[in-house]
Amino acid sequence: MPVGLQLYDQEHEAPAPRGNVVDLWSLDEDWEFPLQGALALQPEPVEPEEAPRRPQPAGRFLERARAAFRSVTVPRMATTEAPGFAARAKQRQREEARAKARRARRTAALVVIACGCLVALLLTAFGHTGETPVTITGPAPASRLLPAGPPRPQIVATQDSLRIQLPINQSRVTAIGYHGGGTLALPLEPVGTQANAGLAERILRRLFGSDSSEVRYYMLEGGAGAETGGLDIGAPVDTDVYAPVDGSVIAVTDNVINGKIYGVRIDIQPSGSPGVVVSVSNLRPDPALSVGSTVSSGATKIGRVIDLSEAERAGLARYTQDNGQHVHLQVQPATSLTSP
Repeated sequence: MPVGLQLYDQEHEAPAPRGNVVDLWSLDEDWEFPLQGALALQPEPVEPEEAPRRPQPAGRFLERARAAFRSVTVPRMATTEAPGFAARAKQRQREEARAKARRARRTAALVVIACGCLVALLLTAFGHTGETPVTITGPAPASRLLPAGPPRPQIVATQDSLRIQLPINQSRVTAIGYHGGGTLALPLEPVGTQANAGLAERILRRLFGSDSSEVRYYMLEGGAGAETGGLDIGAPVDTDVYAPVDGSVIAVTDNVINGKIYGVRIDIQPSGSPGVVVSVSNLRPDPALSVGSTVSSGATKIGRVIDLSEAERAGLARYTQDNGQHVHLQVQPATSLTSP
């Protein structure tokens, strides 16, 4: 080893003394030229940053949420009412209750009145059907056996411009009915009101007062042709029959039923209606009547009612108290006139 060189003894070597260093700035300050230099600007205030919140447990968060949204019942606030307000409110409630009770009573009264009117209407319309059982009564009173005389003028049916008068005295008429009179019979227009009409017609008649006519007729079953082609006017046997129209007698023929003669049929040519013939049957002819005789409606006697109960059962019998004896009328074209 060269002379003068020694190994470095790290264990016994003391460190060199430290130099004296002067710190011109504090440790907490940093010099910045824009803020601390000769041309420094006034710094803007900086809001302090919030420290980050630590995550909270889920249970705690739910407790706070429930506490935030929990409903609380508070006592009702007292309201100031004007003097007398409560009394006026009670009075108004009492008046409303009285008005409601009055309305209920009026409604009940109207219902009772309506029911009474309906019952009265039904009793009036359907209290009697006009149908009476067929019964054979005793001998007629003496006043019914005496001649009643001619009827007062009264139209019972029309056919176009032809007017048919009632051929029997009103006091002797038992019932009037229409039925089919055959294929040659012309339909008649009844005058009066139908006694055995349907429900709707009878109600309308009662409501609108169309029952003013004295003539009441029945629609009968049976017969061919128009349902109003044949007109039956009921009357006791031997009741006088008068001409139903003005005109002249053009034929008097026997009325044959099942090979037996029951009275005659009288054909009358109406004045002013040469195209039709009025036929009257089920009667015994008056001895003074003959072909060519001039007759006047309601004034000229043409015969008397006969009894046909042995030959047929009259449909009119269900509405009378006898066998339904009647005189039969029908209108047919003059060109169709033939002997039976």
